[in-house]
Amino acid sequence: MPVKNIVTNQKVTAQKLQRAKELRREMTPAEKILWEELRANKLGVHFRRQQVIQGFIVDFYCHKAALVVEVDGDVHDLQKAEDERREKVLSEMGLRMVRFRNDEVMGKLPSVVEQVKAIIM
Repeated sequence: MPVKNIVTNQKVTAQKLQRAKELRREMTPAEKILWEELRANKLGVHFRRQQVIQGFIVDFYCHKAALVVEVDGDVHDLQKAEDERREKVLSEMGLRMVRFRNDEVMGKLPSVVEQVKAIIM
C-alpha cells in the first residue's frame, strides 16, 4: 500500500534520505517556529518537513495542496540561480511554491501563516 502524503515513484539515494533526517534534527530557528504552526494538521492539511522531491530537499511540503513552503536565510541571496532551477523543476511537477525570508517568519508569523492558509484554501 502506498504511503500517504508523499511524492511517490521517485528514486531517493540513501545519502539524500540521511541528509533530510539531519535537516529535520537541525532546523533553523525560523523553520522551527513555522513548523509549530504547520504540524499536526493545524491548518487542516498535513505538512511534512524536509521532504525529498525530485532530488531536492524542501523545507515543508503539503501533498493535498501540492504546496512547497521554503524558509530562506541569507544564503539564498547567493544561490538565486539554483533556487530558480528548483522552482522550475517543482513547478513542472504541478507543485506551487511559496518562499518566506527568515525575518518574515520570525517577525511577522501571523501574516506568514495567513498567507499559507490563503494558498491551501
